[in-house]
Amino acid sequence: MRPNLLLSVLAVAAMANRPALAQIRVNPTGVNVNAQGATTVFLTFGGLAGYEAAEAFWCGELIPASPAVGLRCDPGTIFGSLPLRYDRSGLSGASGLTDIMTIPPSVSRRAYQAAEAGAGSAFFYVRRFRRPAGGPDQYVAVTCRLTGGGARSPLSLTNVKVAFLPEASVLQVTQGDPVSPLEAEITYTGTGRLVGRWEVVLPGEDLPTDDDLLTEATLPLERRGTQRRYTQVSRFNLFLPPTGQVTLAGPDPSRLPTQADGVYLVLLRIEATTDKEGDSNLGSAGAGTGVVPSGGVAGFPMPVLRYLVGSGQATATEPSGREAVRLLVPAAAARVDAAGLTFTWEATPQAAGYRIEFATDADPRAFAALVPASVAGYRAPPWLAERLGGGGFRWRVIATDAAARPIGRSGWRPGTF
Repeated sequence: MRPNLLLSVLAVAAMANRPALAQIRVNPTGVNVNAQGATTVFLTFGGLAGYEAAEAFWCGELIPASPAVGLRCDPGTIFGSLPLRYDRSGLSGASGLTDIMTIPPSVSRRAYQAAEAGAGSAFFYVRRFRRPAGGPDQYVAVTCRLTGGGARSPLSLTNVKVAFLPEASVLQVTQGDPVSPLEAEITYTGTGRLVGRWEVVLPGEDLPTDDDLLTEATLPLERRGTQRRYTQVSRFNLFLPPTGQVTLAGPDPSRLPTQADGVYLVLLRIEATTDKEGDSNLGSAGAGTGVVPSGGVAGFPMPVLRYLVGSGQATATEPSGREAVRLLVPAAAARVDAAGLTFTWEATPQAAGYRIEFATDADPRAFAALVPASVAGYRAPPWLAERLGGGGFRWRVIATDAAARPIGRSGWRPGTF
């Protein structure tokens, strides 16, 4: 091991083992990560005392952060920064912070290449904390040890794909007919038990938010059990060997409801399980007492699978060269009830979000709303009918990228209250 890297490792160990006054702490202080892919780890920071989280970096070596507190990344060994889309940090308790550290494959590859070139097999995740009221910044480091992502790594989900068999982005069935079988292909690190359930969102129910679609282990302890629950159709509890991939069978198709027309959403809900390689000790971090189970943590919402019961008609794209957005319900020229009205469409794979627009003859820009990409639907507010004049209207959906630029759209579809 190179002298500078050895010094960094010893410094991190010393900081973790000494009771540093007013020092922000973290648990776990070190984890095994996949050298050939992504890894997600549940971290708890404690003792913030007025500090707030700032940026985070991965790097190969640490140097003193003076005049700040702690050790920061050596600028010449930085492998990458925490992407904004992966930053799911949030306050937890009186003086704690939960951080879902998702290491991108690009960072793992750079760390692996550095190790091949003679550097050590460990690298570091360093989070900076600043105090708006004044005071020195603090840097807190977590040691990441390169491994094969097997049994000694945290149990984390790195990719999940849910699909019908045969595959269809939106399945359409006749009322009363059975739905096709479905399955989930899951890529993961570590080993342990995968526990959870399959749920169905019925037509007219409030749609799940991004937070509702996160695995339970991704949430701070005090927010677990607060996610919206829907109709449960089956449960599962299986052991994941340290192979990194598994195909999870879906619920019995006969248990998926098809009694009423509308769009149904099938949800994969993953519950938190004990995982000794990644569980977070609140006492060690100075953020409370007890241990937070983190088995099944993931840095992204679980995908949603849709099926349509009845005769929804797709609407083609306008001739703009962009990708079509296919509207599902309500059907064209349908008379709708303002109470419990939900607009749904087929998800666009590259969309980062959607904008649903409403127009009337009197006002071509009567109303618009933004919808997250994970939920291709919009639950109309109770005052929408009054806003649109209570008579005829038309609606369309525009798919947008991360910069809110249109990448696809539907045509206008008429409706009547």
